[in-house]
Amino acid sequence: MSATRILVVRLDSDGDVLLAGPAVRAAAAAGEVVLLCGHSGAQAASLLPGVGRIVRWDCPWIVSPPPAVQESDIDGIVALLNGIRVDVALILTSFHQSPLPLALLLRLAGVPRIVARSTDYPGSLLDVRLRDDPDVPESERALSVARAAGFELPPGDDGKLAVVPPPESSIPSPYVVLHPGASVPARAWSPDRSAEAARALSEAGHRVVVTGGPGETALTAHVAGAHAVDLGGRTTFAELAGVLAGAEAVVVGNTGPAHLAVAVGTPVVSLFAPVVPAERWAPHGRHVLLGDQNAPCAGSRARECPVPGHPCLDRVSPAEVVAAVDELVGVRT
Repeated sequence: MSATRILVVRLDSDGDVLLAGPAVRAAAAAGEVVLLCGHSGAQAASLLPGVGRIVRWDCPWIVSPPPAVQESDIDGIVALLNGIRVDVALILTSFHQSPLPLALLLRLAGVPRIVARSTDYPGSLLDVRLRDDPDVPESERALSVARAAGFELPPGDDGKLAVVPPPESSIPSPYVVLHPGASVPARAWSPDRSAEAARALSEAGHRVVVTGGPGETALTAHVAGAHAVDLGGRTTFAELAGVLAGAEAVVVGNTGPAHLAVAVGTPVVSLFAPVVPAERWAPHGRHVLLGDQNAPCAGSRARECPVPGHPCLDRVSPAEVVAAVDELVGVRT
């Protein structure tokens, strides 16, 4: 199937946008891709192969904290999408999100063909509706939407996560990255546990590099202490990709840099809180999964840990992390 202009929609954060990468590449094999994402996903969008244009919009029923719904904003995005003149739209959502509010706006914008997965009856809002909700990695789930629209990965594309080549890291190799932060607090290891792991990894003979965003500098300084290089707030997202690409392994929770590490071929020690299913959201590449997947918070989608002591992650010991890193070191995908 051929199309001139394809809108791919993923309105969440950087990690979610990275997981849309294979679907984007399948669409790009058939035409020009316009990616609609929130501001929190724009850094990742700029690294995805196949993206021709990025349109940023903070959707009030997706992002957190949600902005107010304003008529002028809704009218503005409808007018913008109408002006882009796409031939088909792929709405990529998580299992707990509905594509139908956006499908309505796309209809008002004159998009002639809309494809999405929806458990709710869509009426005339969708032209192709996937009704199943498979327990598969999120990137595969997104790719299935592209395939339902008639788009396939080009020959030689293995369907794995990928980004454009990042800048080379200036950190001398070998080293291990520890990324202690997470966009959702319930998915992060505690700062003290992370600091203990930085010390344990250093004492085990690893050079440790601690990474984090501009708002995480106090956290990364605490975690790095005297045992690690602190890069908190000192890298762009593209530069972070380069740092992760140069690492032997990355220790990280369920957050965007876990998927960025996979995209650059670096194995991951995944400190995974089970508030969302690991089957869908664990790193889709070589990894070791740590954390109690049967903890009381399992499946809750909680943003703040609902269980005193954060046992699903804080019962993971620094020694377990060192052992997991040692299992992965020297093996690259």
